[in-house]
Amino acid sequence: MTDSDAVDDLEEQPPLLKEDPLVLERLRKDGEQVLAEVFAVHRERFWHLVTFRMDQRIAARVDADDVLQEAFVAACKRLQHFLRDENFTLFIWLRMIVAQTLVDVHRRHLGTEKRSVGREVSIRGNQYPQTTSVSLAAHLVASQTSVSKSVQRNEMGQTLAEAIEQMSALDQEAIALRHFEGLSNVEAAQVIGISVTAASNRYVRALSRLKEILEELNLDG
Repeated sequence: MTDSDAVDDLEEQPPLLKEDPLVLERLRKDGEQVLAEVFAVHRERFWHLVTFRMDQRIAARVDADDVLQEAFVAACKRLQHFLRDENFTLFIWLRMIVAQTLVDVHRRHLGTEKRSVGREVSIRGNQYPQTTSVSLAAHLVASQTSVSKSVQRNEMGQTLAEAIEQMSALDQEAIALRHFEGLSNVEAAQVIGISVTAASNRYVRALSRLKEILEELNLDG
């Protein structure tokens, strides 16, 4: 992160997105049913989060739907924490639960390999596996029709991941949240914990840097 990045990120607080008071009232009366309704509305977005960020070493034996079910159970157990805090919308809070559940799944299934999952980065008190560069690389290479053979894809994916790894963790997250998870700028700002302006500036800079990387590797098509 450059000095200018730090100034941008610290100049304002992240947006305070509050849940609809009517939804909060319903949650207090019939929490699990309301959670189920909201979870169902956003299920496709959560599914994309899981499939995008899941370590490929466990993808063949872990079903994304099972991760989502585990996340929903965890959310039901922790609902009172959300109701006491209320600093997030229900969607953002549930997304954090899903992301943390995926971290837990990685730890369980990789066992003694868990150190090789990579470092973890803390964003607003939540731990995320430092595999965003690998996820970004895999999805970007998969979209390239010019890279057809499996061996070529793997080699290019590794090269691209190493290049993306040179970007800061927050820059990688900005691209992942906006471009691959489809979060709005305001939602991404709240997840990362920076102002809306800073989130927008960071995303633009990160996207520009990613474009340079793709051009250097002849993957800008």
